[in-house]
Amino acid sequence: MRRVLRVRERSRRVLAGLTLGTALVSATAVLGPGPATATVGTVPNCAGLAAERFPASAISLPTSGGRVESASPANQVVGAETIEYCNVRAALSPVDPSAPEIKLQVGMPVDWNRDTMMFGGGGYNGTIPNIAQNVPFGRPDRPTPLARGYVTYASDSGHQAGPAGSLDGSFGANDEALRNFAAGDALKKTHDVAMYLVRRGYGTRPGRTYFAGGSTGGREALVVAQRWPDAFDGVISAYPAWNNTAEVLYLGHLARMMARPGAFPGTDKQGLLYDSVMAACDGRDGLQDRIVSNLDGCDFDPRVLRCPRGVDTGPTCLSDPQITSVVAASTPFGWPYRLASGERYYPGFPFLSGADMRTPILGFGTSAPANPMPVTSGYGAQYWDQWVKYFLTRDPGHNSLDVDPRRPGKWLPRISHLSSIQDRNDADLRPFARSGGRLLLLHGAADELVSHRSTNDYYQRVRDTVGPGRTVEFLRYYLVPGANHANFGAPAFAATWDSLSALEDWVEEGRPPVEPSVLDSRNGRTRPLCEYPRWPKYRSGDPDSAQSFECAR
Repeated sequence: MRRVLRVRERSRRVLAGLTLGTALVSATAVLGPGPATATVGTVPNCAGLAAERFPASAISLPTSGGRVESASPANQVVGAETIEYCNVRAALSPVDPSAPEIKLQVGMPVDWNRDTMMFGGGGYNGTIPNIAQNVPFGRPDRPTPLARGYVTYASDSGHQAGPAGSLDGSFGANDEALRNFAAGDALKKTHDVAMYLVRRGYGTRPGRTYFAGGSTGGREALVVAQRWPDAFDGVISAYPAWNNTAEVLYLGHLARMMARPGAFPGTDKQGLLYDSVMAACDGRDGLQDRIVSNLDGCDFDPRVLRCPRGVDTGPTCLSDPQITSVVAASTPFGWPYRLASGERYYPGFPFLSGADMRTPILGFGTSAPANPMPVTSGYGAQYWDQWVKYFLTRDPGHNSLDVDPRRPGKWLPRISHLSSIQDRNDADLRPFARSGGRLLLLHGAADELVSHRSTNDYYQRVRDTVGPGRTVEFLRYYLVPGANHANFGAPAFAATWDSLSALEDWVEEGRPPVEPSVLDSRNGRTRPLCEYPRWPKYRSGDPDSAQSFECAR
């Protein structure tokens, strides 16, 4: 932050008497994607960017070039500060004329700190993320990247969602759009356009480049580290859905289990399960606080909730079909065939995933999966439904519950092909490390949409591939007890951390995070942020203070 404030003070002195329309650089003085020749400044030439077109040669992956659709001065209140920036909207044209464009947005502040931040998306994407947002799990009392002076940018990943928003998978019927989203091609294309606009707007290349995303955006964060190790200096990957096909097969299996007659546990029974897990496991970390930190010490058997003779008698017990469903949700799901990606299973979720289960949650929803798929069936079942209709069969009328992920029959070759696009599982991050890249990996232990067990798996693969000693030089992985998916609903712990400042210190000054703490944004309590596989164990003292805990194995 001190670096940002120094840059801003210099910029304010230079800006005296200037406006965005009388910027320090002339876009016409920069002739193309090569080195800039204009006077360098921290104020973008917004007017000069308004009619900008960029050739296909400026993009490292195949496109038909693109154009700036609008560039205009903008003000936005971020926290307690009004940020002035040039708001640039652009479109990148596909090679396939039937494919949709990539729509993107770039925020170019008048107090540019010489760095850039790209944001990832969520779900099936289809909308441009808010370029004024914070990083995933970011502290609300710390400036967002745009407020820190970063050029911020993001795209819709190459398609425009309909009314279903991030659950609209219809773009998957087009191969180029599918690769833009699933393989991450749109990430590099968007990055290249943003770098082109930075050079044209400011007359210079950026200093440091950062990426932050959660869920699909977390997978995208790992994609850029895997595929383009020189493109970003620092990456924040939160709750990443990196093994996308593997998880989709698990979600399909679970949807089919929950769709059986009497197998879906309603919200009352979800609450019963959650409270029962808490009663059995809370306190094994030394403190009863509705947060289960000692996950390995939580051994809960849902059969203790079995209704008499296994027949559903109301909200105080689980029937045999319901027990089978919740066991399936928490059990690793494997398939007896090979996928091109090499993935063989998905690890399932802990019983305590999500917010307090007496309220609707992302994972199970409030009603059973069915055909057509209800919007109340939970995010996972709807995600599977869209994937079957548009990625797998490319038949919008196909009943997704008719596809058995364990025995897919004629769909096996297509599933295997999709896995080679969607499962971004390269654990060899040595090229990223050699380029000086630094990666912060975060996941909530109560995530109900992307299993933290899956992130544990990827982290262990990196250590096995790169070596423990080398891994610690560029990667930190933190598992946050009680935190769920993106702090959705009412998590046990609404985790926030100023990860961006920590990453800046590591990338720019060589100082990795040392004993960080995470803040519950609702009530101010703190916990130590323990590197996996350690977890916060209560010792003594104020239970709301991180100082009262130690990181235990």
